[in-house]
Amino acid sequence: MNLRQLEHLLAIAETGSFSRAADRSFITQSALSRSIQSLEVELGAPLLDRIGKRNELTSLGQDIVARSRDILRAVDDVRRKAELLRQGEGGTIRVGLGSGPGALLMTPLLCHVATDHAGVGVDISRGSTELQLLQLRARELDALVIDARRVAPAADLQIEVLTEMRTAFVCRSDHPLALRRAVTFDDILAYPVATTPLSREVARLLVAQYGPQADPARMATLRCEDITSLIDTVARTRAVYLGIVAAARQGIESGQLAELPIDPPVRAVARFACVTLADRTQAPVMSLFRQFVLERLTDVPQQHARVTRARRAPRTVAGRAADTPARGH
Repeated sequence: MNLRQLEHLLAIAETGSFSRAADRSFITQSALSRSIQSLEVELGAPLLDRIGKRNELTSLGQDIVARSRDILRAVDDVRRKAELLRQGEGGTIRVGLGSGPGALLMTPLLCHVATDHAGVGVDISRGSTELQLLQLRARELDALVIDARRVAPAADLQIEVLTEMRTAFVCRSDHPLALRRAVTFDDILAYPVATTPLSREVARLLVAQYGPQADPARMATLRCEDITSLIDTVARTRAVYLGIVAAARQGIESGQLAELPIDPPVRAVARFACVTLADRTQAPVMSLFRQFVLERLTDVPQQHARVTRARRAPRTVAGRAADTPARGH
């Protein structure tokens, strides 16, 4: 028994005629007869009573037709969903986001999918890099977007660096330091410093630039994986935020926050990567997520980024990386 045989039987039941059913099925009448006869032989009982020029379903035939409608509807639904998956318009995006990517991507991603891709599901995980790597390896997540410096290379991981983003010190616009033309690192240490857990490489760069007092273990008094909470704290207190400037962009543009003019400027940059399992084929819907990430993880405000993309030809990630000047070297 196969789907084509069920389709042929249903065509006869709905048209009442072998000739019309054959036309609808785009086969000859003799081929249709052979298909039905083969099905009857397999089932061991007749499905049609041939009364003159009329064809009536037997009791078994009626039962098979009723079941065939459900089966064929289910098959059509599966085919449709498979096509949507191929087009990236179906399935579920299951991703883990680090502190920086979470601040920049989480709410915009939810809004983007809810508005423009109603057939797509989104499942976002937040937490420490160590926890998210465990979830990825357990196949509970399909991809991570995290600080590239906080994940060690491994044979089972594919790590693709997506972008580097500028970091700086940020505080309230009415903060005493924001009123100065120039700020030193020692000036900042007079206030609580809020930051996410930093990698050893970033810590080394900070110490090399500002001295031992810039070691995050000594410098940072407020640590949190959630950048949004850190920035909210900075907006309400005299704490100073150290992290990616893009996460504080909205507050800076509204005039609530200000980037401190520290001398010398912070040379360390945030480096974000997409991490997947090396031996796992990604669902097509993940291409939608990847494109969204590339557009959002940028120091350029979105309205300016759209204009820039419209004026230049599309480039691959490799091309983008090659064209982007290295910072902090």
